[in-house]
Amino acid sequence: MAGSTSRRPIALVLALSVAGAVVAAVLGLLTFGAQATARPDAVPLAVSAPAQLRPVAERIAANGGDTVAWRVDTPEGARARLADKDVYGILELAPTSGGLGATVVLSGAVNPQGTQIAQQVLTGAAQAIGGEVRTVTVNPASIAGRTAPLAASALLWVAGLVAAAGFVLLAARAGLRVRPVHRLGLVAGVSVVGVAAVAGLLALWDSALPLGVDVLGFLLLTAVAFAAVQGALLRLLGIRAMAILGPLYLIAPAVAGQVPELLNPVYRALLWSWTPFRFAAEGLRSLVQGTGSAPDVRLGVIVLAALAVAGLAVLSLPSRRPADAPEPVLTATRPR
Repeated sequence: MAGSTSRRPIALVLALSVAGAVVAAVLGLLTFGAQATARPDAVPLAVSAPAQLRPVAERIAANGGDTVAWRVDTPEGARARLADKDVYGILELAPTSGGLGATVVLSGAVNPQGTQIAQQVLTGAAQAIGGEVRTVTVNPASIAGRTAPLAASALLWVAGLVAAAGFVLLAARAGLRVRPVHRLGLVAGVSVVGVAAVAGLLALWDSALPLGVDVLGFLLLTAVAFAAVQGALLRLLGIRAMAILGPLYLIAPAVAGQVPELLNPVYRALLWSWTPFRFAAEGLRSLVQGTGSAPDVRLGVIVLAALAVAGLAVLSLPSRRPADAPEPVLTATRPR
């Protein structure tokens, strides 16, 4: 009997050691693995030129390899592609008195990772053809402007997660009977207060960042969508839902912060393609940088609205209870 009792702590130690290693491996695969395997692949760039320089543009596009996916277009068409984020940068060719001039055009509304790789490739291509080279940035973004979209999305997720998990734990400990109106009230409360906190931080980081109705409305939609989904999962799974909701937060900076062309195809398909952070961050980036008509804003609104509706629908369902049970109330009995 004594030998059996002494073996139990040893088995527990071994089991927990293995569990810790497994969790670390899974989180490493989901987070740092995305960065460790990053490699440019088919990065969308444009080269534009007037009719007389079209052959030069086509020669450049023919030498892109697997790293770059060139789009040969007119100057106006290439600028439209950049505004819609179909490309991450443009190499504009134009005749000059000295022969040939090249302008690297970048946009502050594009994900900083995409802008960085675009600048490197386009500058190298411009230098290879010789002539005068200059760089122009449309919709320039400050350091805060580049950081704010992903930071705001992650912070709104944290705000909803803390409120929803805290509500589940405290309500269970106090023996509270929770109605749908209380769950919906929590979503509304944390969304409004969370947006106010995030807006205050954005104003503190850079007072020039626009915080108009469009930006604040998008932030509010993001907050409602996140809080509703979190509350729905916690209602369905209980506190066990934290095993899903917690790691999702870690995915945000590792996966959603990069452009898909830099991610390993596995990460691109299994994580980046659906993570809600990318829809929130990229839509907000366009709004903050003054390109609110970009397709990612419309896509973000559609996806976030769908998440909000699904989550709120689950939270609106009445609790299961016997037909003769009294109407639940938010009261807690004091221990005697």
